[in-house]
Amino acid sequence: MKRVLVTLGILCGWVSIVWAGDPAPTLDSNKAAIDAVQTNADYVWTLVAAALVFFMQAGFAMVESGFTRAKNAVNIMMKNLMDFSMGSLAYWAIGFGLMFGATRTGWFGTSGFFLSDFTPGGDPWVLAFWMFQVVFCATAATIVSGAMAERTKFVGYLLYSAILSAIIYPVFGSWAWGSLFNGNGWLEGLGFIDFAGSTVVHSVGGWAALAGAIVLGPRLGKYAADGTVRPILGHNLPLAALGVFILWLGWFGFNPGSTTAASTDIAMIFVNTSLAACAGAVFAMATSWMKFGKPDVGMSLNGALAGLVSITAPCANVTPSSAIIIGAAGGVIVVLSVLFFDKIKVDDPVGAISVHGVCGAWGTLAAGIFNIGGTSAKIIGVQLLGIGACILWVFPTAFLMFKLIDKTVGLRVSPEEEMEGLDFTEHAGNAYPDFTIQSHDSSYSYVGSSGGSTEEPSMLGAEKYVTS
Repeated sequence: MKRVLVTLGILCGWVSIVWAGDPAPTLDSNKAAIDAVQTNADYVWTLVAAALVFFMQAGFAMVESGFTRAKNAVNIMMKNLMDFSMGSLAYWAIGFGLMFGATRTGWFGTSGFFLSDFTPGGDPWVLAFWMFQVVFCATAATIVSGAMAERTKFVGYLLYSAILSAIIYPVFGSWAWGSLFNGNGWLEGLGFIDFAGSTVVHSVGGWAALAGAIVLGPRLGKYAADGTVRPILGHNLPLAALGVFILWLGWFGFNPGSTTAASTDIAMIFVNTSLAACAGAVFAMATSWMKFGKPDVGMSLNGALAGLVSITAPCANVTPSSAIIIGAAGGVIVVLSVLFFDKIKVDDPVGAISVHGVCGAWGTLAAGIFNIGGTSAKIIGVQLLGIGACILWVFPTAFLMFKLIDKTVGLRVSPEEEMEGLDFTEHAGNAYPDFTIQSHDSSYSYVGSSGGSTEEPSMLGAEKYVTS
């Protein structure tokens, strides 16, 4: 018994010493631990979302390559590669500072160039935030690639990509999103709603694409002397379809990732994003079916993208039912818009202007119309102001930029180079070395696989493939 009592006394003394040396957790320490976990989760979610948006570059490359001819596939891949590579360097040096730097005017930032806001040992959030924003910038730049496909000089395209990433995109971005970091944009100060970038990203790319397509002019053989539209078919619709599905996946980083926080808010954004894409695809299919007599795959694919672009601005402030309406309208709009631009002889091989420019404007307006908290003339007016400001900034500056490039290094390849294909003339490459590509004229009743014309003339410049 004596031994038992001694052992218990020693044990109690040891427990009291340990207890005294390790006081009970306080509310403050618990809060600090919870905050640290939340902060780490925010970093992880933001960077995972950035990776998903980066993967969209692969989607764009596949969509643009599939909707264009085989002899330009290497050129498409190179342009998408350089959009991210050249664009990231330009955004690091200049664009990020213009977009998110400190400002007194609300027009553009004046600090943070060359990522100077980051110092070793300082707050690393600027690095995570920069990574998420640079993939958005690359998305805006690469939208233009499809509209200018099959006839653009590579060196001229490189200059465009750097200028848009360094100046054109960041300046408008600072107006709408500057306060997300150190800035304070005039447009967001008015209450402009564009949660993930229907206008900031997609319409900027779409209106720049319109300027580029106008300066370049149409591809050889696209329009007959009497104005008839000749469809120029893409070479690989399965590749284009795979690209659309990759873009759809990437949009789950694009929209929900714009929270830059691991929060429950992302659930509704996920649902809205996917429902709008589904509605866009269905209603574009139905519209093409009524217009052409057959459900067109190219228009349906672009319809899914139209739904995604349309929901990008309102994804966080509308209900799932409203998301379906917004996406469905986008699917109808994109078909009618593609036909309109063909009619006025703006040659856009992949429908980028319609998908991103026009549907981006629609989505931005829809963010005001279907706002969960209610709408008003003021809210809709601010949305229209933002749409107009984007057009008035992007289109003239991009048009001037393309004109200057055209007058200096040149923007369009020669007719001989265009006929030969940019893969060989610009890169000495061949995307399909095991196949012989032969151009020929043939009678073709249009089924509309490239999201382009609905006319039924003989096709010029189609390609067939035979094994070498």
